[in-house]
Amino acid sequence: MKNFIKYLRKAIPETNFLRLLYHKIMAVIAAVYYRFPSEALTVIAVTGTKGKTTTTNLITNILSFAGEKVGMTSTANFQIGDKKWINDLKQTTLSPFKLQGLLRQMVNEGCKYAVLETSSHAFTQSRIWGINIDVGVFTNITPEHIEYHGNFNNYLNAKGGIFKQVTRGKRKFGVEKTLIMNADDPYFTYFNQFVSDRKVSFGLRNGNVTAKEIQRLADCSHFVLQVPNNSISVKLNLPGDFNILNSLAAVSVCIGLNISVEKIKEGLEKSSTIQGRFEHVNKGQGYNIIVDYAHTAESLENLLALYKGLTTGRLFVVFGATGGGRDKGKRPKMGNAADKYADYIIVTDDDPYEEDEWQIIDQVSAGITKKEGVNFWKIPDRREAIRLALTLAVAEDCVVVAGKGSEELMMVRGKTIKWNDKNVIEGLLERKIEVEILPNRFESRENVCLQS
Repeated sequence: MKNFIKYLRKAIPETNFLRLLYHKIMAVIAAVYYRFPSEALTVIAVTGTKGKTTTTNLITNILSFAGEKVGMTSTANFQIGDKKWINDLKQTTLSPFKLQGLLRQMVNEGCKYAVLETSSHAFTQSRIWGINIDVGVFTNITPEHIEYHGNFNNYLNAKGGIFKQVTRGKRKFGVEKTLIMNADDPYFTYFNQFVSDRKVSFGLRNGNVTAKEIQRLADCSHFVLQVPNNSISVKLNLPGDFNILNSLAAVSVCIGLNISVEKIKEGLEKSSTIQGRFEHVNKGQGYNIIVDYAHTAESLENLLALYKGLTTGRLFVVFGATGGGRDKGKRPKMGNAADKYADYIIVTDDDPYEEDEWQIIDQVSAGITKKEGVNFWKIPDRREAIRLALTLAVAEDCVVVAGKGSEELMMVRGKTIKWNDKNVIEGLLERKIEVEILPNRFESRENVCLQS
């Protein structure tokens, strides 16, 4: 039976009417089975291409520190009240039964708010059908998942469909339908067309909520938060302008929910680094190691541009591109982003799924001009790729390992492998490794004596 189901999945395209109808039927059954739990919650849905996970976590943190009981689902983690756990399911938005089940748990635990990271796939596949969304958040839009959606307009409309769901949703007593939008984004006008009871815009250049007097540091950002009729100084424990934008999106949500500026400041300043997002790994190695989820050309470029400016030594990057037919067009662009900022590049596996690893690596490498074997290597084995970067790095250098963030699994040739970048890095740092670089290849000799 399992083999037959696998055959059907391969035979019928993901966007085929029958597949989408099946998803819709499952979503309806799930919503009915769990008795439409979203009706008892104020639901906040965060969508966009980048920054969804960070924004979702920041919203949750602010509301929690303001004394509210909150439930959350994101690519990286889950939360229901005080209970928190890692998302090891490799899904941004869960299947309808899992998602509706979590919402029912939130209601049973007395949560007032549900904060949901929401993907374009989730809308197209009806995973959020039957969820009455009260606050829609749009972080930014750049081309992604084009192979799945067919073209950029379809992708944009899927994101817009989430706002449309807010507009058409039934009003809950005392809860306004609110839209939160990035006023700096080129597609702001598209999202601003949707009708709601309240709109709040944010941005570094435009918007009702903005940041001024920005001080950019290696591990944090200082700025003056400006909201309508008020301003306050904030220290955000995340680096980079894109994280300031994520924080402004979270602030805008909480302004829309009438949380005080003082409580918002407290929530932002008490928020720590999110697992797999700009996460520092420190085992006393003397150089910086960053683990991040950047998996598009733009997010990788932003990440590397940030650490290039913060690094006095050399910048290393270890990354790959997702397989399974996902956004093949972005692969050489990712290579080009790395080529632009990194001193040393190692292209490796990400999640090749059933695609040929070497083919993906070659497609990424098409955007790289550095000389292979000198300051650029192709190493499919992700552990060996990371090992090489760690053995070459010295004091003042920075090693960025990008693409998987806090994910717990890797999909290789149809098999599911337990994997976590940070755990692998920490394991390698506990060993003394010597490496000899030879033309167009490398050989490593490992002394397995544990460091004291």
